[in-house]
Amino acid sequence: MALVLRAGGVGLDLLLIQRTEHPADPWSGHVAFPGGRADPDDVNLVAAAIRETREEVGIDLGGAEHIGALDELQAVGRMRAMGLSIAPHVFAITPGEAPLSLSDEVASAHWLPLSVLADPAVQSTYLHEHEGLRYTFPCIRAGGLVIWGLTHQMLTGFLALLPDPGLPR
Repeated sequence: MALVLRAGGVGLDLLLIQRTEHPADPWSGHVAFPGGRADPDDVNLVAAAIRETREEVGIDLGGAEHIGALDELQAVGRMRAMGLSIAPHVFAITPGEAPLSLSDEVASAHWLPLSVLADPAVQSTYLHEHEGLRYTFPCIRAGGLVIWGLTHQMLTGFLALLPDPGLPR
C-alpha cells in the first residue's frame, strides 16, 4: 500500500483511487490508496508497494523518496477479518511526473490536498449495509469521495502524525 504525496497548489496533495466494481473484490468500489498484495518475487513490502503502484496507476516510485511506513493494520473485508496485514508506506514524488495510467482495477484516481482531508468539516459518517445489517462508520467526504474503513483508518493515523497538514489552527 502506498500513500503517495506531491507538492500541490497549497501544501501537499495525496493520491487516492476508486477501485473498480468487481464481485470477487472485498473492497470493490471503495476509495483506497494504490497498492496491494506482495508477490513472492517482491524483496520486501516497499518493493511490493512500488510494483503495485506502477501496475495500478502508472507511477514509478522507484526513484521517489520513501518517507517511511505507518503502523501495520489487520485487513477487514465484507465485515470479516481477512487474515492479512496491511503495511502502508509513504512516498513523496516530484510534481509533473508522467500522467496517470490506470489499470482495470482502478476506476478513477484523485489528488486531494492534505489540508482538505484534515479539515474537521469533511468528517462525517457512512452507513454501510451488509447481509441485511446496517453499520455506521466514521468517514471523510471530500472531493466527491467517501473515504471509510481501512483507508479512513490509515489516513486519519497518517494525518495525526503531521504537525500541520495546512490548516489554520
